[in-house]
Amino acid sequence: MVSVPSPTHGAHSATAVEQPPLPVKLVIAGGFGVGKTTAVGAISEIRPLTTEALITEVAAGVDDLTHTPGKTTTTVAMDFGVITIDPKLKLYLFGTPGQDRFGFMWDDVVDGALGGLVIVDTRRLDDCYAAVDYFEHKDIPFAVAINAFDGEVQHDLDEVRWALDISEHVPLIVFDARETGSVRDALLVVLDVALSRAQSATTPA
Repeated sequence: MVSVPSPTHGAHSATAVEQPPLPVKLVIAGGFGVGKTTAVGAISEIRPLTTEALITEVAAGVDDLTHTPGKTTTTVAMDFGVITIDPKLKLYLFGTPGQDRFGFMWDDVVDGALGGLVIVDTRRLDDCYAAVDYFEHKDIPFAVAINAFDGEVQHDLDEVRWALDISEHVPLIVFDARETGSVRDALLVVLDVALSRAQSATTPA
């Protein structure tokens, strides 16, 4: 006797198929040597793709190495990494080059991004103005993360917010670009801001 499968058997199997996680693009930006490549490397579940080049004597004369004397390489195109937040969400991380002379690449790197994380070194706040201005001009949701070099922050958060002239709706946090958990928490802040923006845009007035 041949058994006949239940009419609901096929439907049940179809619903049981796991859906791939939703891909979300985030950008990690900031000035030269603030910790962008370090942050991507600390969180990525794959070996990060980096475009590092040796700092030449000519470049050393252009880039300020005062606070990063041990830095021997620099990102000339972008960094790339991936992190799966949960079974439903996978973040694709793109790190921008920090020097102004590579600014022509930003539009291509940022294209399609849901949000951005601007990393700040409080010892040289001037280096991050361009990144903040870029995201504000493009109207892309972003958060500002102060990288606590050696566990220290030179200024309190209110002073940094005033110096950068960023509005109250832009999250300002302290993190450690070397620590996986700290980088993850910073990215979740960006994701929260971006999703809140998207939800408010679709909510009827």
